[in-house]
Amino acid sequence: MLSRKMLSQKQAHAGIGASSAILLSLLGVIIVVGLWFMGTYNGLINKDAEVERQASNVESQLKRRADLIPNLVSTVKGYAKHEKSVYDNIAAARSRLLAADVNTNPKEAAAANTAFNSSLGRLLAIAENYPQLKADQNFIRLQDELTGTENRINVARLSFNDAVKDYNIAVRAFPGNVVAGISGFSRKESFEATEAEKAVPKVDFE
Repeated sequence: MLSRKMLSQKQAHAGIGASSAILLSLLGVIIVVGLWFMGTYNGLINKDAEVERQASNVESQLKRRADLIPNLVSTVKGYAKHEKSVYDNIAAARSRLLAADVNTNPKEAAAANTAFNSSLGRLLAIAENYPQLKADQNFIRLQDELTGTENRINVARLSFNDAVKDYNIAVRAFPGNVVAGISGFSRKESFEATEAEKAVPKVDFE
């Protein structure tokens, strides 16, 4: 028979072994949870970065279009110097559009784009009263460039909205919503366009 001392030592070793197994199991769980959290967090970071990248693309195309306006205004002024209110409005709308931040405030950017399109439509409409302006090659070229840029804006806007949708799904769906809540990720707004925003205002010069 085992002595009491040997039995106690054996029980002590068994207790230590059980405690070690429990600690190792807890450590394993912590590692797994940590890896899961890290992977989910990094996934949200990547989706957030993609939204920022697509927002930059939209802003780049908006700026490209806005940069055409000074030349367009200069051309129109050559035929209609007295349309000061129209020129002032397009200048203000251009400044507002250039200041808009698609990533942090897409709703304001969309509103600025609507105002810009409205002012641009009034600027282009001036040509209706000036046949020589309608036939001006620089004016025609600038209109073509505006149309091409607007098409690129629409493509960039759709890509931005797709990135926002993908990000929002990740933020709202389990288990991403758990990590998002802990890490401060919140839903983003898309860049919604009205029908009037989807194309440069068309003016029929026929």
